[in-house]
Amino acid sequence: MPIDPKGKTVLVTGANRGIGRSIAEAFLNAGAAKVYAAVRNPASAQSLANKSGGRVVVVELDLSKPETITAAAATANDVQIVINNAGVLRTANPLATDAIDCLDYEIDINVKGLIRVAQAFAPVLARNGGGALVQLNSVASVRTFSAFATYAASKAAAYSITQALRDTLAAQGTHVVSVHPGPIETDMAQAAGLDDTDPPSVVADAILAALENDTFHVFPDKLAKQIWFAYEGFAHAVVERSLTEG
Repeated sequence: MPIDPKGKTVLVTGANRGIGRSIAEAFLNAGAAKVYAAVRNPASAQSLANKSGGRVVVVELDLSKPETITAAAATANDVQIVINNAGVLRTANPLATDAIDCLDYEIDINVKGLIRVAQAFAPVLARNGGGALVQLNSVASVRTFSAFATYAASKAAAYSITQALRDTLAAQGTHVVSVHPGPIETDMAQAAGLDDTDPPSVVADAILAALENDTFHVFPDKLAKQIWFAYEGFAHAVVERSLTEG
């Protein structure tokens, strides 16, 4: 069922900068009634709140601290769309001496964090009519890159969990969206040495379109679209297709 953002209450993790801030601003511009900016450091999102005319509420949420996620879900008990954008990236190939430490850190935030958010907010979404859960994954979830091998592994796992959430939450009427950006102009991309980036707005606009068009997969930018061209057939025939279909 198409979801119109106008008048909706939205929560965005990592809304203080980069893709998360762009998503929050896009939903405000599209007519969202309220946006919860869910961030580790509430002061970092205050500038967004200050210019929102009272429509942005800052809440503390740290994906590594389950108690903050539970508290945020209690505060944002009117939320209808949850966008889990926050994530971490470490640069490590499989033979790096810190590969295991990097993987442990990325799994805790990128995978366990997603599960924590889903467990905390699924009941809230159910009470508020179903709504949507949007997960920021990555093109690295379907195609690894050796310099970011542990990050890719964590995003592949997050993509798998996202698929399971799509099936699990369908019963309560919650639409799940899996977003797979390539290099986007963010602090994270700059720190990782990525170039030829697209602006964060392409991700925000693609999420709005996915909600409007009731789609699961989103590959928003130049590199992502190239991968989607090759992956689309498999995604539709296998990932999105019920295995009970004839």
